[in-house]
Amino acid sequence: MGADLHETAGLRLRDLGQRYTANRRAVVELLASTHAPLTIPELLAAGPGVAQSSAYRNLAVLEEAGVVRRLLTSGDFARYELAEDLAEHHHHLICVRCGSAEDYTVPTALERRLSRAVSEAEAMTGFEAEHHRLDLIGTCAGCRT
Repeated sequence: MGADLHETAGLRLRDLGQRYTANRRAVVELLASTHAPLTIPELLAAGPGVAQSSAYRNLAVLEEAGVVRRLLTSGDFARYELAEDLAEHHHHLICVRCGSAEDYTVPTALERRLSRAVSEAEAMTGFEAEHHRLDLIGTCAGCRT
């Protein structure tokens, strides 16, 4: 995780009149080090330096600044990950039984087909898409066994 990530996060927060505090930096570092969106309890367990009292507030501020995005799944908690422009483009596998969410990068050929499908939808509807995301909803391997 490079200085560019932290520099960008700091600039986005500054644009909102917010500071890039040590707690916010710790949250960004944790999210950058994982390959799956995390719930707040998972985030707290993974980063003992992250204070529970400020985790909700810091995630809300980071989301408002466009550093973090919230992913709603079938679980009890929302999941959080870095905004896509700060990480690589990916999609999700979301389990309806346990609420887990896993990052999934589709093969290049499939990504091209998805982009064409988005273009076709735009042409048919007049809607202009900013980006796309494919969330596969189903049952994970752990819940299937």
